[in-house]
Order: sequence, then C-alpha cells, then structure tokens
Amino acid sequence: MNTVLRVQNLSKHYEMGEITVRALEDASFDLYEGEFIVILGPSGSGKSTLLNIIGGMDTPSSGKVYLRDEEITDFNEKRLTEYRRNKVGFVFQFYNIMANLTARENVELATEICKTPLDIDRIMEDVGLSERKNHFPSQLSGGEQQRVAIARAVAKNPEILLCDEPTGALDYTTGVTILSLLRKVNKEFNMTVVVITHNAAIADMADRVIKMRSGQIIDIKTNQKPIDPERIEW
Repeated sequence: MNTVLRVQNLSKHYEMGEITVRALEDASFDLYEGEFIVILGPSGSGKSTLLNIIGGMDTPSSGKVYLRDEEITDFNEKRLTEYRRNKVGFVFQFYNIMANLTARENVELATEICKTPLDIDRIMEDVGLSERKNHFPSQLSGGEQQRVAIARAVAKNPEILLCDEPTGALDYTTGVTILSLLRKVNKEFNMTVVVITHNAAIADMADRVIKMRSGQIIDIKTNQKPIDPERIEW
C-alpha cells in the first residue's frame, strides 16, 4: 500500500500559567492510500489536536508530518494555505457552510480555490442532493447540510478527507446515512478518509482504528472484516 501521510513523534504542548498541558504526546503512524481510518477516543484525548496538525491548521511542538515526500510541518504559512486548499478536505460536526449561498454555490466556492476540482454536479448527485442543490441551508435538514459539507470537501479532490465528529450533531438514522456516504466517497474516489469520533461503534466500519487516551496513541488495530455502516448500532 502506498503511504499518503506519515506522522512521526508528534507532540503538542500548551503552557497555561505554570502548568504544561500535553495535548498530544509522541504520536506516530502512517495513513495509506484509499484507507478508511477511525481515530477513536474520549473528549480531551487529543483527537482534534492531532487532526488540526495533520490538516495544517495547527503546528506541533515537536515531531514531523509528511504528505508523500513533503514535510508539511516545515511549510511556511503560504505553503500551508496551499496544502489546505489542494490536499485536504475538511468535514466538521456543525457543517460550517455559508448561509447566504445555495447548496451548489457552497460547493462551487470551494472548487474555485483549488487546482484540480471534480465536477460539481456529479458530486451533488453522488451525495444525493441533485434535487436540493438550489436550496439554501435554512431550507435543508441537518443531514442534508452535512451532505453539502461533504460535497464541498470532496469536490476539491483532496488526497485526504478529515472528518471531525461528522455524525455528532445528527440523529442515529441520519448519522448512519452520513457514514455510508463517507464510505462511498472512500471507495468511489479511492480517497483516504479519516473520521475522529468518541463513538466506539463507528470503529467497526474502519479499515484501521487508532485509539487515543490522554494525548497518546494507545493502540492501532486492523479490522480484518470492516462492517457496512448500515449494520452499525449505538
């Protein structure tokens, strides 16, 4: 398998008065092309800190991150911006889509700033929004808004799709639908998908599971037979 991203001895410490908060401590792992990864851990375990560094939104205290053969932890702000635009797609818990733009316009906005975007209307169809693409976010359900967020991220044609608690604001049925959509994107575009979650049930659909606790990776497990998202229950 081709390595897309390599994390080496990554740490992030914060100074709060006289106290040093160790948000992330000596994390190391590889991500492979076309893999579906779940990073699992409770609140405060360092998942979001790790995701933010991988996504180029934060810098580590020590350690390195490589995309292919490029060290992104050595990038200046200009190159980090280009990395976020062209190499990484983000899906957040609370959608973060523009209220004054239609669903399609939200997706189109993302494609205008990247180098090799995918066809917008095909992506809208893939995420099941062909009939809703001219609606504004206020006219869409929470699940539909998350579909817009996924379409926006995927349309950039990134190497890695980073999803921070993508089902956290959704009910069970809608959440499973979104997980199915993420798996579809993973398979159809051979896109490396990383989902961070506190929900242990979601781990059963992953190719590999990275478990975190207190800022540290405590286990990396391969699922020999990942289950279909439709079979997940929580």
